[in-house]
Amino acid sequence: MTAPAWPWQKRPELTGGGRGRTLQSLGHGLDRADGGAVPLTIRRNKRAKRLILRADPATGTAVVTCPSWVSDAEARAFAEKQAGWIHARLASAPKPLPFADGQVIPYLGRPHVIRHRPDARGGVWVEDNGNQGEIHVTGQAEHLPRRLADWLKRDARRRIIPCVEAATATLGVTAGRITLRDTKSRWGSCAVNGNLNFSWRLVLAPDRVLRYVVAHEVAHIREHNHSPRFWALVRDLADDMDACRKWLRDEGAALFLVGPVSDPN
Repeated sequence: MTAPAWPWQKRPELTGGGRGRTLQSLGHGLDRADGGAVPLTIRRNKRAKRLILRADPATGTAVVTCPSWVSDAEARAFAEKQAGWIHARLASAPKPLPFADGQVIPYLGRPHVIRHRPDARGGVWVEDNGNQGEIHVTGQAEHLPRRLADWLKRDARRRIIPCVEAATATLGVTAGRITLRDTKSRWGSCAVNGNLNFSWRLVLAPDRVLRYVVAHEVAHIREHNHSPRFWALVRDLADDMDACRKWLRDEGAALFLVGPVSDPN
């Protein structure tokens, strides 16, 4: 299940495309008007047939994906020609939401304020104060980002597993291993052996959206395609499928700005 492209990453079509294992070449940069530099990453993809440029506001970097025969100099020149576009996208993009005291982040689709509680005990807990909840995190300040990220991942697993169990029971299928990851390319995936992968960031979305993604992947255990039969199964499991898909298209990209930077693959 592919995550939507970020609006500020869109650019005019060039030619072809492809995916596959990539190699990185770091240390390149694009000069900025303020005297700084935008880090440039060059990735080679053996299946790529064109040069693809993306701007990643979560990391403040530019990425060129290119065929293996394109040199570093050619890739850099391609990026430099689009420097204005890169700077405009990075400048206009929503800012990342780090895990820090006082920061407001989404949790189960609602805004929650992170509250650092250095003198309290209990790890991490949530308090609902009406329209805006609070996530309380104990311990030392430098450990807050990791502690909150770990808690959210555990909470995502705690919510996803019962959804998988309910959906597989409804369809009469068996799921394999359930893994949580952090990628930009997929909200979830289903292997041919029934192993299921999900993005932990689904816990930031409304519960109904999380349940839809689970339904989508469990339906793939029976129908490993996107045929009408597949979509009928998904709708049987999640009758608000259309609304959830729209939410992911409209709001899903913002989830990648929350907390740690996700793996682009």
